[in-house]
Amino acid sequence: MTRLFGTDGIRGVANEEPLTPDLAFRVGRELVATLQVEHGTDRVRVVIGRDTRRSGPLLESALVGGLLSAGADCYAVGVLPTPGIAYLTRRLEAQGGIVLSASHNPFEDNGIKLFSAEGTKFPDAWEDEIERRLAGRDQAPRARGAQVGELVAYSRAESDYVEFLCRCFPLDLSRFTVALDCAHGATYRVAPRVFRRLGARVLTTGARPDGTNINAGVGALHPEVLQRKVRASGASVGFAFDGDGDRLISVDGTGAIRDGDYALAIAGRHFAARGRLKGNVIVTTVMANLGLDQALQAAGIRIVKTQVGDRYVHEEMQKLGANVGGEQSGHLLFLDHAPAGDGILSALVLLSVAVETGEPFAALAGCLRKFPQVLLNVVVKSKPPIESLAGLGERAAAFEKEMNGNGRILLRYSGTEPLARVMIEGPDDARIRAMAEELAGLIRARIGG
Repeated sequence: MTRLFGTDGIRGVANEEPLTPDLAFRVGRELVATLQVEHGTDRVRVVIGRDTRRSGPLLESALVGGLLSAGADCYAVGVLPTPGIAYLTRRLEAQGGIVLSASHNPFEDNGIKLFSAEGTKFPDAWEDEIERRLAGRDQAPRARGAQVGELVAYSRAESDYVEFLCRCFPLDLSRFTVALDCAHGATYRVAPRVFRRLGARVLTTGARPDGTNINAGVGALHPEVLQRKVRASGASVGFAFDGDGDRLISVDGTGAIRDGDYALAIAGRHFAARGRLKGNVIVTTVMANLGLDQALQAAGIRIVKTQVGDRYVHEEMQKLGANVGGEQSGHLLFLDHAPAGDGILSALVLLSVAVETGEPFAALAGCLRKFPQVLLNVVVKSKPPIESLAGLGERAAAFEKEMNGNGRILLRYSGTEPLARVMIEGPDDARIRAMAEELAGLIRARIGG
């Protein structure tokens, strides 16, 4: 069978193959069997939650049915950000967690994302085991009578998560006006509660989900909406989340958009100066701007880069013992506080720096000067090795020679969408844009969808 699990779980159009209720039911059953073996116990507990997509309850009911029929106790937490579900998986001492979300994708899509007992991404080997079971071998036994799992509607989930965030950063935000864009997604209740609890005056947009408007022109992928709100309101700072709440893009008080590179530069330099940056290292990905390298190196901080994906950042952080890492896209990891990316927690980290230094966010962002960067996405019908596309490698090499070490080119496929990505950085914005357009055109001509 075609592999179901990608870099971020199972994802696709809801109620179409492969992401059907039938598959969700079977994933629930085989997840239980896998957890029973890996944890050496007959009775397992699983936490399950979702974002605001209309298809969430459909897939949730099927998954819950599978979990219960295989004998797992299921704690249903309702609509909650992905990091909140990861937190509750640990807090409720569950053997696994499930999030129904397609993150920043449009509402028609959905996904099944699995967490380990530690609240981290599910191990690849365990995903492989579930796929092996789904293929028809060693299927989970059916629970009967008293063996059937118990369904618990865990009504304290949102309050527990709010308490956790406020304990991590018991800040006095009474001097701040904070604008929030919740993407009509999973943060729409929790995020305003957290910032109001800490004393901030809160303005919201993207906080009226209707099941079909998640990520629709709002949120972390469309920060210009928040940018306009910050400028119109005179807010101190703005924070935009994606649909499931694990990503953060910020807007400073001047209305400038600040992505994950800025967050890493601000937090990393602040922590390093106070002896709180473990290993004096920050882990990011190959997408990070060259300006981040310079900002960190100027402060004596080592930077380590991985392939794109927060799971790869997390794995490298664990190897190095690092406590700060993340992606330009806004997936940020602060492992002293949480094992998964958390948009709200990341916003609190940035505000804690502003509180400790007395500096506005706009001034803090001055530590990073970005190189011009162009990122183009090309819809593709297949994903052959990108170096095998005729003429592409030779043209990219010629452009790199032209930049003479003052820029870089990155060609790769998306791990979750049918896209090829062309990213170029260099000193001349117009020239790198022309280069990117040419390379994108070559890809489109070879494998364009």
